[in-house]
Amino acid sequence: MPRSLIRPLCYVLLVAAWILDLLTPQLFVAAIFLCVPIALSSLLLDAGLTRILVVLALVADVTAGYANGLHDHHWVTIAVANRVIVAFSFLLVGVLSVAAQRSARRAGELSERSERAARERRVRHAIERMRQSISVELIERSLVREACASLDADVAWFYRSQAGLEPVMVYRFEQRRGEIDVGRERPPGSIASLVQRVADQGELVRVDAGDALGRLVLDTLSVGDALAVPIFEHETRFGVLLVARRIGTFDADSAEALRYYAEQSAVALAQGQLFEELAKRNEELGRANAALVERSDVIRDIIYALSHDLRTPLAAAGMTMRQAIEGRYGELPAAYREILERSVQSNDELQRLAETLLLVSRYESGEASRYREVVNLLAVARDVVAELEPLWRGKSVSVRLEGDQFNVLADRGELRRAIVNLIANAVHWTPGGGTIDVRSIVVAGRARLSIADTGFGVPAGVRDQLFERIGGASRHGGGSGLGLYIVRRIAEGHGGSVSYEPRPGGGSVFALDLPLADIQP
Repeated sequence: MPRSLIRPLCYVLLVAAWILDLLTPQLFVAAIFLCVPIALSSLLLDAGLTRILVVLALVADVTAGYANGLHDHHWVTIAVANRVIVAFSFLLVGVLSVAAQRSARRAGELSERSERAARERRVRHAIERMRQSISVELIERSLVREACASLDADVAWFYRSQAGLEPVMVYRFEQRRGEIDVGRERPPGSIASLVQRVADQGELVRVDAGDALGRLVLDTLSVGDALAVPIFEHETRFGVLLVARRIGTFDADSAEALRYYAEQSAVALAQGQLFEELAKRNEELGRANAALVERSDVIRDIIYALSHDLRTPLAAAGMTMRQAIEGRYGELPAAYREILERSVQSNDELQRLAETLLLVSRYESGEASRYREVVNLLAVARDVVAELEPLWRGKSVSVRLEGDQFNVLADRGELRRAIVNLIANAVHWTPGGGTIDVRSIVVAGRARLSIADTGFGVPAGVRDQLFERIGGASRHGGGSGLGLYIVRRIAEGHGGSVSYEPRPGGGSVFALDLPLADIQP
């Protein structure tokens, strides 16, 4: 029975029972039928109506009893007692009806809460499953499938946003088929109008059968009720989600759950787009890095080839010029001899530069020396100081060597080159009359060779780049900038390090740290 008919039916039954009671003899108390509308009112869960019917039943009982007594010219005691008992029955039925209504209402609220909680759990789980993917296409597929599962919908559509009147990408999932249909199509006019309206409003829209457009949409989709909601994140519009039921309607809680579902779906799609954009950028960066690596390899190979091929002619040229200076090709005029001596110096500089570039290219290509032998660090430093003696004596610089005898495991040639670069660097930047202290010590279980000078020092602004490629040239604007870089690569290749710190009172202190060898003198 429709709930709208229960209220008037209660009043009709009340009047009918009252009329029947008026027309019956005094001893036949028909007022008991007045309990029927009172009991019937409990179906509406309206306690106010029940109380009104109880009052009206009591009034009807009294008036009917009074009328029956007047008709028989006296009131029978049994009839009066029955009237009182019937009145109590009205009260009892009314109280029980109100209590039943409260219990039913409470049970309904609990059931509604339970259903709402279950729906919320389904929506949360659906969103979690959706976010397991970082692909936009997979998220869009999951969007329609999880919408049906979590919102008790029979069918769902997702119309991806697209400018213009061209066909749009449409995802469709039907619960009974369990399959997702994906296609590019131009929606029917009514659907396209609805999608555009929802996208423009940016709010959930209930497709109303009372509206001409809504009725046309429901007929086109062959459904009984539908909700449409936009999927957007900030200024990004992803599309419109449409869910429908063939039988029944969506309640207010379902609409609220759909709003939340749409918000979280937009977040998932935004994350998916971000991941795809990052993947695209990473791919572009990968291609760019590959091109840079290839270009760097080409440049390194050219440097390697040039430096390798230049060493032989430079060595030959240097030998020829030295022989000429020694007089093997006849006596030379003094002016020619001076020119040849300067040419020998320039040739030696070029040869050292070629060897330096060759060493750098080897380190850059991962072809550093793996040969190791037991080397006395102080002995190698002594040989280097002796070899560079003409250089530091020519500048009137004093070099002092001291320290302990201990061994390191190293490639003697590379270790010697590192020490040459450090001491030559100190001589170059120490003015005449200055002092250079070369000392070998053991610090924290590691060998250390320190070179302390009284030179100009290193500006604070370039200390961080001192051991980088071309960094050494920034000390005062000279040199190839590769000497200290080679020292660092040699030190790191031997499991050690090189460091710098300003010397108290002015100057610099460079320290070369290397692991100690197991065999010591």
